[in-house]
Amino acid sequence: ACPAGTSKRRTASTGWRRCSTPWTRSTATRTCCPMSRWALASWTPAPETPTRWSSPSPSSRLSSRRTPPTCTNGEPPVFVKPEKVVGVIGASGSSVSIMVANILRLFQIPQISYASTAPELSDDRRYDFFSRVVPPDSFQAQAMVDIVKALGWNYVSTLASEGNYGEKGVESFMQISREAGGLCIAQSLKIPQDRKDKTIDFDKIIKQLLETPNARAIVIFANDEDIKQILAAAKRADQVGHFLWVGSDTWGSKVSPLLQQEDVAEGAITILPKRATIEGFDAYFTSRTLENNRRNVWFAEYWEENFNCKLTISGSKKEDTDRKCTGQERIGKDSHYEQEGKVQFVIDAVYAMAHALHHMNKDLCADYAGVCPDMEHAGGKKLLKYIRSVNFNGSAGTPVMFNKNGDAPGRYDIFQFHTTNTSTPGYRLVGQWTDDLQLNIEEMQWGRGVREVPASVCSLPCKPGERKKMVKGMPCCWHCELCDGYQYQADEVTCLLCSYNERPNENRTGCRSIPIVKLEWHSPWAVIPVFLAMLGIIATIFVMATFIRYNDTPIVRASGRELSYVLLTGIFLCYIITFLMIAKPNVAVCSFRRIFLGLGMCISYAALLTKTNRIYRIFEQGKKSVTAPRLISPTSQLAITSSLISVQLLGVFIWFAVDPPNIIIDYDEQKTMNPDQARGVLKCDITDLQIICSLGYSILLMVTCTVYAIKTRGVPENFNEAKPIGFTMYTTCIVWLAFIPIFFGTAQSAEKLYIQTTTLTISMNLSASVALGMLYMPKVYIIIFHPELNVQKRKRSFKAVVTAATMSSRLSHKPSDRPNGEAKTELCENVDPNSEYRSSPLGIGQYLNFIVFLLFGLLS
Repeated sequence: ACPAGTSKRRTASTGWRRCSTPWTRSTATRTCCPMSRWALASWTPAPETPTRWSSPSPSSRLSSRRTPPTCTNGEPPVFVKPEKVVGVIGASGSSVSIMVANILRLFQIPQISYASTAPELSDDRRYDFFSRVVPPDSFQAQAMVDIVKALGWNYVSTLASEGNYGEKGVESFMQISREAGGLCIAQSLKIPQDRKDKTIDFDKIIKQLLETPNARAIVIFANDEDIKQILAAAKRADQVGHFLWVGSDTWGSKVSPLLQQEDVAEGAITILPKRATIEGFDAYFTSRTLENNRRNVWFAEYWEENFNCKLTISGSKKEDTDRKCTGQERIGKDSHYEQEGKVQFVIDAVYAMAHALHHMNKDLCADYAGVCPDMEHAGGKKLLKYIRSVNFNGSAGTPVMFNKNGDAPGRYDIFQFHTTNTSTPGYRLVGQWTDDLQLNIEEMQWGRGVREVPASVCSLPCKPGERKKMVKGMPCCWHCELCDGYQYQADEVTCLLCSYNERPNENRTGCRSIPIVKLEWHSPWAVIPVFLAMLGIIATIFVMATFIRYNDTPIVRASGRELSYVLLTGIFLCYIITFLMIAKPNVAVCSFRRIFLGLGMCISYAALLTKTNRIYRIFEQGKKSVTAPRLISPTSQLAITSSLISVQLLGVFIWFAVDPPNIIIDYDEQKTMNPDQARGVLKCDITDLQIICSLGYSILLMVTCTVYAIKTRGVPENFNEAKPIGFTMYTTCIVWLAFIPIFFGTAQSAEKLYIQTTTLTISMNLSASVALGMLYMPKVYIIIFHPELNVQKRKRSFKAVVTAATMSSRLSHKPSDRPNGEAKTELCENVDPNSEYRSSPLGIGQYLNFIVFLLFGLLS
């Protein structure tokens, strides 16, 4: 007979009896017919698969109506009133738990699931009476995101079975990946459940995944059958080793989806809630038979499926075999057996409810045996409070507790499927996740036993010195662009310009100082000007020494000794400036550059201007009267020359006051397109405009002197070097007309420092050499090689100059009176009224000898 306190009815699927049993107001209608000695702690239900075995067949229901229920001993059953349901344990599937939770919350009945992991069940506002001893998929999704990022993958695709579990799992993964950043979803595909041709649908999915070949990692939330089919489709597409699978807990450590296609799954990373094998359960379950486990109404269907046989009882669902079950089959001997991973959580769920009821009874019924009235009328909210506050070590030795949303803490084991470098294919534990990831990458291996982690990235990392140009809408995809010019790579996406005094280093990851250069003495740009300047200085010293040695001879006296020495000083300074322009810049050198840059030319042309002006005034005055013009004495000439020179000095001093001398490093002058050739130029702080202004006054004197040379071109050739001065000025003008375009035309050149310095110094050397050669070398030649010509001829008064001026004026209107159009005079060169001397003009042979002497002097 059925035990007291149980009711009995015939089941639809097996014809066995089903009884309802209250256990101290515990959970719900029991699906077995227990004996009175069974207690809560000893009951361990078999794995639940409600989607296949929970519904009885229509024929069974008809059969149950025809046959009255009886107990096993033939006695009629004793019906009792069902106890009130105060708690429910289950379900396994999230979709079932959601439907049940929506109903139970209306009656405020707490529910504890042992396998439902859908993230939406964490919503305490919609499912406020729902709790679970497994972590939600949001924790699982977080763990999977951490795994993907730890492996360096930033471009993945997702694949989900249609339904609450798969779609919500992928949704959580995508949301967490967006929040974490640095992870992009290439494709998010869904496996439809109402498909007609499985093969075609899965082949299409693989084809879609291959449209983004760089996204090799596939995050998959799918059931066993879908996992099996997608692996088969990948194998048909000859993509073994291409995809990197990251499976959720539905894949876990299951072997059945991988049968006959282990090579496709090699390297697959799977995740499972942390679990342990329950000791004693294997011995208990493998000892179950049809006779001793009648309390489980689904056990008969399990028996048929496990042993591939068919029971003779009414309602059998095994239609694909004719083999009859004998009842003597044994689990684990005649079939493969492996402990289901959810056993631990089923036990923990039962104990969580038992602990809550126990604590509730202790608090409300301290002095009462059994269920007291306070506990009887406490309600579901009170029980829920006790459920949420339980904290005990579960069957695996890990704490069982719930957070405010009814979720268990996330603890996951991470596995990888290996087929190579191992005796038997299988899953290997490679890490765990408990709020943070612990992954042993060194123990992981991939297709064909490769140890190096394969890539699943949209774009390869850029080389040093390249920045990422992001693809719009795809933060993980980019193009690499070189930081060109003077830019360096500041970070992954930014190129910045180096500061003005720096250039990029070799790999463009930073900046380095630009080398500092100056015009060196050994440079070809400096050798030629220095050589010319040294020849000029030697020649100038030679001429000056000759003049000093023969200071009282007629030629030296006739040339105007005072202005001659002034002119030689200016020529000497023109040569000296070459060395100042090439010397290493410092404040002292820059100061002397400013002073002597225009001073040498100013002294030279001031002396020549004074001479030409004197000649011009003498002959102009001679045309009008016999009275000598003013300011033609040597003292007056020196005073005029000094006055002209003082203007240059005054300008230089004003320049010193306004802009004190300083040295600078010009980084723009030699900043070429190629940063490797960039140089900083150490130079004085003198601009091109300031150089021209410093030389401007000297050029003005030169032009004025040239005008006077033109005006005195008709003066007899023996009068105060009028024609040699004219030739000197014409030549000098040509030199400086060539200098100006070269100087300004190279202002933008990278060789500006060298070209302009060389051009300036050579121009000054040539100007000084022309003056020295035209004005002094003929005299030195006569003094040294023809001393017989260096004699005093006769002395004349200023009236002779007047006569010569008058004759010159007349002859200028009658050039045909003489064959060469010149006046034949014998006036002395010095027009001083008190002292007149004459030196014989050079003959042709003597002039040729002078030219040879001049060339010899320049070359020596």
